[in-house]
This record gives sequence, structure tokens and C-alpha cells, in this order.
Amino acid sequence: MASRSKVYPLAQAEAPPPTTFTDAYDVLFDSTIPYDASFYRSLNRVVQNEPWLDRDRAMIDQLASIGIEKGKAFDPDQKTIALLDQAAREAHAILERTYDAGFPVINPGIRWFPAAVAEMVKAASTGYADPNAYPLDMRGVTYTLGFTGIKRLGTAQFYLMANKDKDGQPFDGAATYRLTVPPDAPVKQYWSATVYDRETHALVRNMASASRASISAGIQTNPDGSVDLYFGPKAPEGKDANWVPTDPARKFELLFRLYGPEPPLFDHSWKLPDVERVAATIGGTTK
Repeated sequence: MASRSKVYPLAQAEAPPPTTFTDAYDVLFDSTIPYDASFYRSLNRVVQNEPWLDRDRAMIDQLASIGIEKGKAFDPDQKTIALLDQAAREAHAILERTYDAGFPVINPGIRWFPAAVAEMVKAASTGYADPNAYPLDMRGVTYTLGFTGIKRLGTAQFYLMANKDKDGQPFDGAATYRLTVPPDAPVKQYWSATVYDRETHALVRNMASASRASISAGIQTNPDGSVDLYFGPKAPEGKDANWVPTDPARKFELLFRLYGPEPPLFDHSWKLPDVERVAATIGGTTK
């Protein structure tokens, strides 16, 4: 079906132009955010090609102050480019500091937190329609983690994130960690746990797999119905089916997805425990 689809302006419907299909399988595409002056060139392309939405009009004058205006060329000189580079780095530091502090948790004493703060979820659910509420800073932090258009988080899916282990230490790709998913997970469909690169918030490059789920082939379940998942550069002996690889040279973070979440998640009668560090891997040897 995809290979037969054609997309073109309606004005060309009488004589549609030929469509060229490109196979992008195995083609590396870097969609991570560039924290340098090139970000502003990408932003300018959006401003030039997309209409302003009412919710975003607050940014018109601010962007114009750095030379980004609809209908005008954006051609900063070298001095301005240097300033934009510096501004992007400073913005990155602020966003990272806010994220590293963690969002409000749903279960006191447990480090898992929702993937967005309540004010952001509320604003996004209405398309930022409330003129008296525009969580600009938290919107910025949230969209460094991923792009989503979910209006009612918690109905079809719910996301929990962790960027530190039980002891409050950042996840180290050279160590091995265990997450025990309690039995009777409150989902109508399934749950999954995915490893992301801590710096880019994207999937870790050159890994054979990125996640394990309750529906993964061969997943091992404990006698009580719980599931032990392992994250590290090497699978513990006999635990390959429950293991997600990490890059020993990089830090990582975790996203736990619940598809079709049910009441025990929200009334806190079911709680996802912290991730525990169980071993350090040095020179390929686990200790």
C-alpha cells in the first residue's frame, strides 16, 4: 500500500507529478536535537513553512529579535552565529538540569516519575488553549525527551521514566542493573521497558535490541508471576531473554510503558520498584 501512495498539492490533481519512492531501511538518520546554531536554521524553516498557531504567537517578537521572521531571509553574521551557539549550549544545560532533578514522583520513596509534569499534561490535553496557562519551560524539557501528540495520557497508555537507580546514582552503561516487575501488572495489553541514551534521549546506537516486554518471546517469569529484567553490557548467565543491552561507554535512562493501564496503577495499589545495581562490568568481566 505504501509503495502505491502518492502525495501532491491538490492544485496538481489533474496532472499529478511522478512519485519517487526511496527505501530508507538501514539508512542512519540522526533526529537528535543539535544544541548549536544549526538549531536556529531548522527553527527558521519551520517558521517559514508553517502557519502561526495562537498558542505560539508569544514567540513571534522573540524570534524576530534574532532575525527569524516569516517571509524574511535568516542570514546571521559570524558574531551572531557565535552567540546562537552559546545560547543553544546554555539552553541545553538548563534543560538537562531540570530533567536531571526529576519530575514529581507518583509514589513517594520510589524514583520512577511520569514522563511529563501535571501542568504540561493538562495544557497539552487542550492543545494549549488556555490563554492563562502556557508551561513554556516544562514543554521545552518534555520535548527533549520525545515527540508526542497524546491528549489523554493514562487512557490508552502511561509512561514512567527513571534516570537514577535505587541509590540515587545515574545509570552507568558499564554496570548491570535489575528491575523486578511485580506480578499482576495493571495493563489490559502489555508493558515494556526500553533503554535510551541519557545524553540524546534517543535509542542507543548499534544495539541489537532496545527493550523487553511482557509479550517478548521467551521472557522468563518468576514463580510468583514477577519478571526480572536486566540492563547492562552483558547478559547475566541464562538471562538473555530478559536482558536489554547497554553501551558501556555511555549513561542511559529507562522508560517503562504501560499499554491499557488499569486503576491499580493510579490508586497506587501496584507500584513499580526502583532499579537496583547488581554488578559492575570491568573489562568484560562482571564483578
